[in-house]
Amino acid sequence: MTLENSSTTEPSPLVEVGNVSKWFGPLMALNDISLEIGPGITGLIGPNGAGKTTLLKLLTGQSKPTLGEVRICGHEAWLAKAKAHVGFCPYGDATWDEFSGRRLVRVTAGLHGFIGEEAERRTESVLEKVGMSDRADRPVRTYSKGMRQRIKLGQALIHDPDLLVLDEPLNGVDPAGREGLSDLFLRLARAGKAVLISSHILNEMDELADHILFVCRGKLLASGSLETIRDVLDDYPLKVRLSCGSPRRIAPQLMALESVKSVSIQPPEDLFLEVQNPNRFYAEFGEFATNHDIQLHRLKATDTSAEAVFDYLMERASQPK
Repeated sequence: MTLENSSTTEPSPLVEVGNVSKWFGPLMALNDISLEIGPGITGLIGPNGAGKTTLLKLLTGQSKPTLGEVRICGHEAWLAKAKAHVGFCPYGDATWDEFSGRRLVRVTAGLHGFIGEEAERRTESVLEKVGMSDRADRPVRTYSKGMRQRIKLGQALIHDPDLLVLDEPLNGVDPAGREGLSDLFLRLARAGKAVLISSHILNEMDELADHILFVCRGKLLASGSLETIRDVLDDYPLKVRLSCGSPRRIAPQLMALESVKSVSIQPPEDLFLEVQNPNRFYAEFGEFATNHDIQLHRLKATDTSAEAVFDYLMERASQPK
């Protein structure tokens, strides 16, 4: 690989997954997946059994691919040099509940080789970062789910990793706790960390993720921002709500547009359109609105969430080729 001038090239991704497949006996858990992850928040989305857990184990060096390679900061993921760049916050709680949160983080510092004043400094630094400094002396068994997640995140951050791998970090956390953790993830991303969040809470990925990976049946269905994914899905059936001056007069005229599949009227006299190929629709509608006096009040897509796109991708993947 030839190195270019850093002023003219973008930085290398922290994570590189190249043509990775993983078998467990006769079961193929991942099928020829390739992806890259850089700084910012990346959402990993998929149903149970999609291959998300297998992918997380490969990224954290807990497992090796059957085919292909996984590299973290240029090193094979299962090597110690790669693991030094990774902080992992697992889904389950496997800890010493009689320990205080502070002691638990301090023990983790020791496991990473930090001792004495350096271990204490790092412990206090991450406790402050995750908002647990004033609650860290309580036994972990007395913690709420959100507090436990913060302590686990503190453990993952103790060695200042470049990549944070978070498995369902918002699962079971109350709304206030989810908001606090989400703010923390955003701060870490702004500090230059790569934060990979595996989650079923799809609507929160809309607010959090810069980049989304859709995984189903061991394959990467799509990757990119929601906008980028939508742009490449020419046949995505977008639903649009339209408020205008004369909806019953406009409805049959809209049906003449090539990109409009259906039009219905729902209270309070709003038009609901199902359109094929969003880019074509917006171009056609712009020309239509210019040539007709429709007295447009509002035009809004109603299903732009990660969940809507994911449902569509799932449906398309299940169709026979």
